[in-house]
Amino acid sequence: MRTWPDRRGRAAGLIAAAGLIAVAGVAAGQERPESILPPGFGDPAPAQAPPPAAPPRGAPARPAPAPAQPGAPAAPPLQTVQDVPAEEVGTAAAAPAAPPPPDAVALAEYALPRVARRSLAVVGPAGPGEGALGPDAFGRADGRYLEVLMRRLDAALPSRWAAILLRRALAARVDTPSSVNGADFAAERAWLLLRMGEAGAARAVVQSVDPGNYTPKLYQVAMNAALATADPGGLCPLADGGARATGEAGWTLARAMCGALAGDADAARPIFRAFRRRRVGLPVDVLLAEKVAGIGGGARAVTVEWGGTDRLTAWRWGLAAATGVAVPDDLEGGDSPAVTGWRATAAPLPLAARAGAADAAAERGVLSSAALVDLYGAVVDADDAPDALTATAQDLGAAYAGPDARARADAIRRLWADAGDHPYARTVLTARAAARLPAGAVTGADADRAVAAMLSAGLDRTAQRWRGSVTRGGDGWAMLILSDPDEGRPIPYSELAAYTGSGDAALKQRLFLAGLAGLGRLSRQDTERAAEALGVRVGRRNAWTRALDRAAADGEQGTVALLAAVGMQAADWRGVPPEMLYRMVDALRAVGLGGEARMIAAEALARA
Repeated sequence: MRTWPDRRGRAAGLIAAAGLIAVAGVAAGQERPESILPPGFGDPAPAQAPPPAAPPRGAPARPAPAPAQPGAPAAPPLQTVQDVPAEEVGTAAAAPAAPPPPDAVALAEYALPRVARRSLAVVGPAGPGEGALGPDAFGRADGRYLEVLMRRLDAALPSRWAAILLRRALAARVDTPSSVNGADFAAERAWLLLRMGEAGAARAVVQSVDPGNYTPKLYQVAMNAALATADPGGLCPLADGGARATGEAGWTLARAMCGALAGDADAARPIFRAFRRRRVGLPVDVLLAEKVAGIGGGARAVTVEWGGTDRLTAWRWGLAAATGVAVPDDLEGGDSPAVTGWRATAAPLPLAARAGAADAAAERGVLSSAALVDLYGAVVDADDAPDALTATAQDLGAAYAGPDARARADAIRRLWADAGDHPYARTVLTARAAARLPAGAVTGADADRAVAAMLSAGLDRTAQRWRGSVTRGGDGWAMLILSDPDEGRPIPYSELAAYTGSGDAALKQRLFLAGLAGLGRLSRQDTERAAEALGVRVGRRNAWTRALDRAAADGEQGTVALLAAVGMQAADWRGVPPEMLYRMVDALRAVGLGGEARMIAAEALARA
């Protein structure tokens, strides 16, 4: 009997741990995410009040972090400038004394009328009309349990369609689950979106909460979201509140940048000098902040030197992208899934830089097929685009607008042949070009790839035109069976047995079985017969399958999407066990996400 790889135990263990943590009510204290900001930017900012009495001998020198709201988990350490206590930065003495803050209640009433305020009971930027899931996506699931799953999820999913579905769940305008604060739950959702490379969606989630309801955790994630979108100006409306709520020195530096951007460079200079004098963080962190401040005029000329910098952080990446400073290629983390997605969607970056990351981002679902085509289409008019990139853009134009079907097909083949390290991205890029070809314009393996291209963009009905043009038993034939939106009847066992697959044929046959069984396209008898023949343990149960079954029985689309992502924590499709694919597809179909289930099942054959 085949044994399960360790990854299956990892998913089950994660579910079991999440359940225990939710019961105990200590979710936020488990495996907090690693900071993506410079060391030291999480240190509390200087207090305006007199310093407290010296702590007893043996007590920690650093003040405790600002407490979260009652009943809410503590804020994760997303921002960290080194272990220099913020009191030693000296920014309070360097900056002019601030006037006493106005009454918070009166200010909130003036800034945002009561009728315009949004409740924390329902939080999120998008509804079903914008493509997101519905408000009851997480149903009755315990919020602490969901937060643990989000916090521990490896965001680099092997499935493009699973990542798209997860984004639709995380960005949805949903009812806040029990046992969590709505702002903190939004922070967890945005933090996972940032790790997925979905900077724009993460920022939209953050901004769906009124500033008066921000918690320390949400302030932390909001800073990361503004940096991930290469928009340091987005920190300015939050800088004062972030400094008060979190006491972090990073917000002090943000206030200096924002003051300079508003034309008050004189107030910013002593703060920058204090950070340099006390050596808070690395020199590059303060230099980049001064570079941003220089946009407002009046600041000194700044040359950014990266010497001594060992890793790329959100602070460094965001400020560099906003000011046009080139980031060294050898910095650790520069090719992470998160940064790749940020780079592909960062408006300040030149097209050539964005296109360099666009293929990887499209494979992961960050960019749609249409967005990828638009990006390459804009390259044609760019004067500074590299020759190879221009050639790809020209081939793309021919693939869509060639004089005849043969010319378009030849251009599509050239794009596929020149795919480099991201062959599936070229499949996504040519989705609608393939849909414009008459059925049978390409044959054999090219026909299979044309079907995969159309399905990568969800063009399932268009792809069905090719049913008579693909080879029976081939990949395209199997993908069309799995993706058929109009055929829900079981197929005979002979159809399953006819699939030979290409590449790793044995794995693809198991995935084909898993997809058909999960979609209800095989009878129970045929499922058991094929599972025994192929060694797929469809009946295996563990903590993950039980959690998935409960979420499906309760109709929780968002919870099912999240648990499906937990089951896909692998480098590629070869690491996703077929029996787990069966469970995911079955659960998605059960909660009304049959279209997504079909696309995921077909994608498994296209990419395995």
